Amino acid sequence: MVQTSISLHASLDALAAIEPAFAAALTRAGYPQPRVRDRGYATLLRTIVGQQVSVAAAQSIWTKLEAQVGDLTDPATIAEATNEQLRAAGLSRQKASYARSLADEVTSGRLDLAHLPEDDEEAIGQLIRIKGIGRWSAEIYLLFAEGRPDVWPAGDLAVQIEIGRILGHDERPAEKVMRELAEGWRPHRGAAAILAWHHYKVDMEVI
Repeated sequence: MVQTSISLHASLDALAAIEPAFAAALTRAGYPQPRVRDRGYATLLRTIVGQQVSVAAAQSIWTKLEAQVGDLTDPATIAEATNEQLRAAGLSRQKASYARSLADEVTSGRLDLAHLPEDDEEAIGQLIRIKGIGRWSAEIYLLFAEGRPDVWPAGDLAVQIEIGRILGHDERPAEKVMRELAEGWRPHRGAAAILAWHHYKVDMEVI
């Protein structure tokens, strides 16, 4: 499923009908655009490459990695690369290990990214088996690359901050509180996260 402006707008309108604070947030910030990433191995590899570095640094490493080993959409490329090639591209020993783990999961058939379980929690469970892919990364992948409408990244700091602001909380809600708050927003929790990121960006531009 690929998220579209129409489907995202419909989910946001449903949220606005459930929670007046979301309606007010939409009035302030407007409707966000969908966030769409490519489905499959390369997007998860980019997630590993981009951990704990800036967007510019991640792109630089990705470009060097392509130059060193070739086609990064094929997991066999990483599986067959030498440690020297991975290090020359800027991957730390830990990230190189994570990249090899992902490639092995895909090439062995243990992870089939074209047929992840329909149940979101089961799909998350399969993804977090990969070294270097935690719950947040798995949720972001399912939300953006698979367009799953009810994935809720409750541990995301910006989502916590902005949902707290939108709902008028004095303090940033903790992850457990975020999950409790969002129960009434099913099956549109993914749209709530996208609105929170959009609203957060607008807030930062105003400050």
